Amino acid sequence: MTSIMNPEPEIRRLLDVMPASGRMNCKIINKPQQSTVIDCDFPLPWNSARPIYINFDLWRLLSKPQRDLLILRNVSFLGNFKWFKLDIYQGAALAGIVGTVVELLQPDAIGTAIAAGLTGLAMTRIWRDNRSSQVELDADETAIKIALRRGYSEAEAAGHLLSAIEAAAQIEGRSLDFNELIRCQNLRAISGISAVGVPDSVRKD
Repeated sequence: MTSIMNPEPEIRRLLDVMPASGRMNCKIINKPQQSTVIDCDFPLPWNSARPIYINFDLWRLLSKPQRDLLILRNVSFLGNFKWFKLDIYQGAALAGIVGTVVELLQPDAIGTAIAAGLTGLAMTRIWRDNRSSQVELDADETAIKIALRRGYSEAEAAGHLLSAIEAAAQIEGRSLDFNELIRCQNLRAISGISAVGVPDSVRKD
């Protein structure tokens, strides 16, 4: 490989790899000062921007299939969040917000406290669900499904993503964290390297 990667052609190539929704919602940003190969901000509901930051000096050290799967994985991670999915917790959060506003318009401190507490509990549960191992695994599996439309087989895509996670950690000079270890085990199962998957109890953590 050459010692320097020109970001512009690679960004155009990655945009072609990304699904249409990713091209619409995500923006690839060259960030040579970051210590990680690729990174993205946690997608908060009030922030529509979905930037993906890449250090292309480190990015070039990965193979093309590894880069394809990493960009698809980050796009999937950003696209899989459902802050406003209608379930009991989102409903409770919405009811709590409405209740808080109503109570603030009335001289009822207890009612306001109860409504605000309901909102806080529901939002905490939503936040925890969106930071669970299941979200991480879902992003990997969504990326693999998209990769099938890019000419990869399921086993190939899982294998490339697995090696990309391990290679990125090595490039960054660190060990795999807990979520990455779980993801790697799941990818080994998908790629056929291992017969042992990830238990449901671990996915929910």
